[in-house]
Amino acid sequence: MIEFLTEPWSHVFMQRAFLVVLMSGVVCGVIGTHVALRGMAFIGDAVAHAVFPGIAIAFVLKTSLVLGGIVAGLITALAVAVFSQNRRLKEDTVIGVFFAGAFGLGIVIMSTAPGYGGSLESFLFGSVLGIGNADVVTVAVGGAILLLSTAALHKEFVTVGLDRETARSVGLPIFWLDLAMYAMVTVAIVISIQAVGNILVLALLITPAACARLLTDRIGVMMVIAPVIGAVSGLTGLYLSYAFNLAAGGLIVLTATAVFIACWVFAPRHGLLSRRTSRTAVLVSANP
Repeated sequence: MIEFLTEPWSHVFMQRAFLVVLMSGVVCGVIGTHVALRGMAFIGDAVAHAVFPGIAIAFVLKTSLVLGGIVAGLITALAVAVFSQNRRLKEDTVIGVFFAGAFGLGIVIMSTAPGYGGSLESFLFGSVLGIGNADVVTVAVGGAILLLSTAALHKEFVTVGLDRETARSVGLPIFWLDLAMYAMVTVAIVISIQAVGNILVLALLITPAACARLLTDRIGVMMVIAPVIGAVSGLTGLYLSYAFNLAAGGLIVLTATAVFIACWVFAPRHGLLSRRTSRTAVLVSANP
């Protein structure tokens, strides 16, 4: 067991992978809590598509993929926030239009680059074992900025998430808070894509937050539980990947999914067993 736990750390590429997965799990857990509270799971999937053209352009120009993805995601998020002001269109409709279009643009741009197939596969499924030192620094800096921003806007995000009309009535800038949330989701997804890939990144953002939602009713506690589950799922998935020579991104997501299923069944108050026990107790007391 000791050898199993320590051997991966003897490899530099595994050390970098562990650091990035740990940081991505924590950041996505925190941001994902707000996403889950606001019922914005679709936005996470959509942003993952929106960053594609920026990453494609950065790949063609041989510049930072993270920076390219962030710029593209922020531009698309701004477009969604602006066009959503027309109440004839629901927000999810506008999101679908722009983010599908952005993904199509990314495919076209990527198809012009040499090595198109391999690069696309790496983007879609992740390449956490190929992360360099610069990527680790980028994820660390981006993650720190995100966590600080979340802490600064925590009360406002919670107010908007629980009741938008109340938030508007007390004078909160709903438009700018929505835009800030889109931007933060964009950054969280971009810095996590290298770990699990574009297809699976939504799981890292949503699943730990969903687990925390089942385990507690307190938002503050959710903000602690979700990043812990995200980080532990990431580290466990990497260990399993190293031990069995399987895809790291897929195992990270499967680990998080297994935790979600366990929470759904065994959560103290909101789990399946707990609800059945409570229902049985009510029936017994009603029919002595």
